[in-house]
Amino acid sequence: MYLFYDFLLFDFLIFVNMEEQVVLVDEQDNPLGLMPKMEAHEKAVLHRAFSVFIFNKKGELMLQQRAARKYHSPLLWTNTCCSHQRDGETNLEAGKRRLQEEMGFVTEIKEVFSFIYKAPFDNGLTEHELDHVMIGYYEDKPNPNKDEVENYKWMTLIDVKNDIKKQPQAYTEWFKIIFDKSFKKLKNA
Repeated sequence: MYLFYDFLLFDFLIFVNMEEQVVLVDEQDNPLGLMPKMEAHEKAVLHRAFSVFIFNKKGELMLQQRAARKYHSPLLWTNTCCSHQRDGETNLEAGKRRLQEEMGFVTEIKEVFSFIYKAPFDNGLTEHELDHVMIGYYEDKPNPNKDEVENYKWMTLIDVKNDIKKQPQAYTEWFKIIFDKSFKKLKNA
């Protein structure tokens, strides 16, 4: 009987100590290995990431407001969802998985471009990512995960652009960078 409980305790400790790994890459997106996510952000090591932009038929972008309990950028507005690919996961698989986990729906998405950016935060962490930008379309109401998302709204790209100029502190650093670099690409997607 004790052996059974020892195995349960061992499994629990492994689960608790498992930290999400990110895929380290070079500037051509060649994988170089894995690193715990927090360590990669502490050391500002280049790693693979993705950002999903979901539009409706009116051409409006679904924005999410990050949950209050997020470890960085809480309550700031950003693209529909974003995260990191898991080892062995394609960009599209990762985007669909995270869209379901954060916003509670699945839709077809396609990759439109990628780029590298670096954004330091006040808490000492730095996003240094090769970001794969994907778009998709959806018409229904999402079912946001309250651990990830505080709120959501639909906005036209022009309204987002104007609002970022008016109140840049209301948006995540990576979203402002992506939006600035890709406004024309998103507008024509």
